[in-house]
Amino acid sequence: MRTLRKMIKVETNLFLRDSATVIFGVLFPTALLLGLGAVPALRESTPETGGLRSIDIWAPTALVFGMVMIAVQHVPSVIATYRERGILRRMSTTPAHPRSVLLAQMIVAFTSVVVSATLMIFLAWVVLDIAPPERPLEFIVAFIVGYAALLGLGMISAAVVRTSSAANQIGTLLFVALMFFGGAFLPRVVMPDVLREVGEFIPPGLQALTAAWSAEAGEITATAGGQPFWLQIAIMAGIALIASAVAAKLFRWE
Repeated sequence: MRTLRKMIKVETNLFLRDSATVIFGVLFPTALLLGLGAVPALRESTPETGGLRSIDIWAPTALVFGMVMIAVQHVPSVIATYRERGILRRMSTTPAHPRSVLLAQMIVAFTSVVVSATLMIFLAWVVLDIAPPERPLEFIVAFIVGYAALLGLGMISAAVVRTSSAANQIGTLLFVALMFFGGAFLPRVVMPDVLREVGEFIPPGLQALTAAWSAEAGEITATAGGQPFWLQIAIMAGIALIASAVAAKLFRWE
């Protein structure tokens, strides 16, 4: 436990020194939402949205940007860098087993997305008058399970890539694919039927996050189809378990 605490401290310091990750993984979701909130048209409610503003409906989407970036770009890149430089191999001969590094990295990464979410929810409430999640317990479940599914996919990438450059390339492709097919780039109502159906199985489960944040927003996005909340949670949990098992099977220290 003492070794793990030291590893967490080291990984935290390294994370904070990575200005690009801090900016785009932690601060960008808040900045994006506040920037969109500055557009007058997005702060106006319409009958079609049941009195909600576009910015209210879009808030969970901004949150997803940081979650995906940290899970599929940052974590695999760090682990690939450690493997490329032989750090994992050298640590296997010391009391600080490489598993401690991986666990510390995942703890720091999860803490960063929690900080990002907390910051965004708080400032969205204070600055844009966007109400916090109406169903906080369900939102926390959707957040944790959705992030676990993302991290599982990211760990598959981390398990097979040998260099940090390859990890960055794969991470970028995963980021674009997950954001697009998950419905973060386009509203569900304008997506083709095939893409909407595929999106139900794409982490982190944006529909579940939206429904837990606001019942009205969840109903609006569900008009384009969609799985019930707990079924999508089960889907995300299944993806997390399967992806984690695959990553563990494929993982190499060298």
